[in-house]
Amino acid sequence: MNNIQAEELIIGQGSFISPSASIRGLNGKAKKIVIGDNTYIGDNVQIIVDDFTLGDYCKVHHHSNFHGYKPLSIGHNAWIGQGSIIDSIGGTTIGNNCGIGAYSQLWSHIRYGDPLEGCGYNGNAPMSIGNDVWFVGHCVVSPITAKDKSMALVGSVVTKNMEENHIYGGAPAKDLTGKIPSQFQPMTLEQRWNMMSEFEIPKGVTLIEDDSQILEDDISYFNIVTRKYTKLSTDIEINFMKQLQSKLIKFTPAIENHKKNKSYVK
Repeated sequence: MNNIQAEELIIGQGSFISPSASIRGLNGKAKKIVIGDNTYIGDNVQIIVDDFTLGDYCKVHHHSNFHGYKPLSIGHNAWIGQGSIIDSIGGTTIGNNCGIGAYSQLWSHIRYGDPLEGCGYNGNAPMSIGNDVWFVGHCVVSPITAKDKSMALVGSVVTKNMEENHIYGGAPAKDLTGKIPSQFQPMTLEQRWNMMSEFEIPKGVTLIEDDSQILEDDISYFNIVTRKYTKLSTDIEINFMKQLQSKLIKFTPAIENHKKNKSYVK
């Protein structure tokens, strides 16, 4: 792949990278590029990071730009809309199941004014985005910590940390929790089973509610409570996970195989 330059390159099975995408380091080859299984990187995406990791079942849509000096890590099931910018000059970590809406900008640094003229706006800080975080679209985000399940509405300018399952909006963004329902509401076990009953469960996949129910090595188990699954990478499993994904159900590969005492995570 002439459009990818890296000293160490790992690309998972079933992944697609557009020939017009460019993946490299800041000054030539990246040190390490890891792209998970069944991940899509669209046209004219630029990833210019020396140490970059992208998880399984991610979608990076066209004309997005990732860049920075420090490592950039994005977890599983990320959805990154077209024209988005993710900066990692200060270092950026994004968890699992996150949505970065189209034309959003995540910045981990401030740098432009001349320090010789006394400009003090020149610095960087790490950005930490938790799991199930959603920046709806056209958001501008400074180096913050966004806790799990937090959400920023379209057009938000986020300058302060985001609390777990809180919802924010405006410029600058304010906490709207209580005025607008939070993104996530509690789900009973019965509700989870009822929702999964809408799916056709293929032979070779078993739904469970506790990891102690894992009994066989050659079956893919999906825990409907933790949303984790045993990763066997069979065609049946992959098709089922894509079926879940089409209905916005998220998942991460992390259930431990109790019989063999090992993980199926690559």
